[in-house]
Amino acid sequence: MKTSLSSILLRVALPVLIGLGVTAWLFADEFGGKALDAIDWNVQMLVGFALACVFVVGRDFGLTWRFHTIAHPQLTWRRSVRVDLMCAFTSAITPSAVGGSALAVFYLNREGVSLGKAATLTLTTLLMDEMFFVVFCPVILLLIPNDLLFAQGTVDAGFMLGVRIVFWIVYAGIVVYTALLFMGIIAWPEAVARFIKKAFGRRILRRWRRSAYEMADNMVTTSRQLRQRSMRWWLNVFFATVVSWFSRYLVVNALFWGFCPDASGWLVFGRQFVIWVLLMVSPTPGGSGISEVIFATYYGDLVGSPQMALMMALAWRLISYYIYLVAGSLILPSYFGKKKMRPSDETMP
Repeated sequence: MKTSLSSILLRVALPVLIGLGVTAWLFADEFGGKALDAIDWNVQMLVGFALACVFVVGRDFGLTWRFHTIAHPQLTWRRSVRVDLMCAFTSAITPSAVGGSALAVFYLNREGVSLGKAATLTLTTLLMDEMFFVVFCPVILLLIPNDLLFAQGTVDAGFMLGVRIVFWIVYAGIVVYTALLFMGIIAWPEAVARFIKKAFGRRILRRWRRSAYEMADNMVTTSRQLRQRSMRWWLNVFFATVVSWFSRYLVVNALFWGFCPDASGWLVFGRQFVIWVLLMVSPTPGGSGISEVIFATYYGDLVGSPQMALMMALAWRLISYYIYLVAGSLILPSYFGKKKMRPSDETMP
């Protein structure tokens, strides 16, 4: 166990070093040692930062509410908070493509949810998150013109072209993945399961056959259980998802209100969709390094001052990323040291 914890703590150090290293390099490269002196500090900045912290709590409340709703009565509010923080911690130390969902099944099972039900609930939360992007991204694109959402400003034209191309490629992938989840969980689970098993039975895909077969079986089980759920249950899960993601985006809006109040709130909010879609394919742990660069560059035309853009990027990552590294590191020893809750085989009501 000591070896395992040591390896995890080493993985915590990696994203911290990457993120802070990139931020320090940007400051030193652009402004030398006088970057902070160029910022006119005031009370509104502190209020904006405090408000951003409130929205961070709102993000965790939404996810905790969702875990509590989908796993009731096995998960109490306290256990739901613990699962949320451990999932956030996992997201912070793994590449964005992996994320916290990869170990959500393990965390739920450790809190007393049976393994089969934990897999079912994890697929449900995954479907909700993907549907959020599929539904709200077109709304944002309708409300905000493309020339503003992907404005070049002072940024190199090639950079913004790359942002636009990657955004549409990743979004298209999200749509396809969401459609597969919807068909597999809600519409035609048996047919999709048969297709997956047949496809991964081929020699070229046999390396991933076991995982694919498990996913196919979980889809069928998930569908049977979710069809028993009431409309009220679905609305609770949906609104909890919306509260979580909107709060996550409003963290940046609060920072802009404090640091750059003249910036358009709608545009700031809309660009968060683009940033988070891009971060879904980040190869670094939790998007370390890449997040800071994208934020400072992509929002540069709204901030006006490069020094301010970097300071806001650092503040954003501090309260929406590094805080979960700290929280997870504090919870981790006691979490793995405590006795595992006995899983309940109770079916979903």
